[in-house]
Amino acid sequence: MPNTLFLRLEGPMQSWGERAHWSVRDTAPEPTKSGVVGFLACALGLNTDEDLRQLSQQIRIGVRCDQPGTSLVDYHTVVDGVMLEGKIRSSTVLSWRRYLCDASFLVVVQSKPELVARLAGAVQSPHWPIFLGRKSCPPSCPPFEGVGDYPSLEVALTAWPWRRADAERATAQVRAVIECLPAEGVRRRDEVDSRSRRTFLPRYTRDARLTVTVQPEEA
Repeated sequence: MPNTLFLRLEGPMQSWGERAHWSVRDTAPEPTKSGVVGFLACALGLNTDEDLRQLSQQIRIGVRCDQPGTSLVDYHTVVDGVMLEGKIRSSTVLSWRRYLCDASFLVVVQSKPELVARLAGAVQSPHWPIFLGRKSCPPSCPPFEGVGDYPSLEVALTAWPWRRADAERATAQVRAVIECLPAEGVRRRDEVDSRSRRTFLPRYTRDARLTVTVQPEEA
């Protein structure tokens, strides 16, 4: 039975916050695990801390950066009104929000076959609208690419072809970010702990360069 779900996360804009601080809303260069968990939770209709924590712990992910996109900084000024001594006092809040434009990622999710089947069904018929990191970033193509049975995240990322309309080459070298054991990678904090408190646990990933097959998109 399939143990791997393949997702195509592609759109005009994406934003995968990893180190957001107050008015500065960053984006990682690829989808974070917390972002992917949020994406899947919307599809499943999950919203409690315990449900999201369990989902995060039950899956492992790998990300293939087929098209990294370009960086965009959106500058905002927001008028914040507060009641003070019976009068409304306003102040201007500055905000910088970063996005990835025209990016395309292949995300593989590995878990027990029962959960993979449930996730595959939910992504194709989501409970709530799904988005690419922020609600202002809808996907431009159906995210479900398929399921399969693979011994590791790296094997799955390498074996799955990159289908694109302008396929001019037979193969391409792309960067991948693969979840791994602590001794094998670098530490980051994007394992979901509590959505309501916005707390995250450490996780470890390693970078890899993969040679993948490029195929024309199916008509």
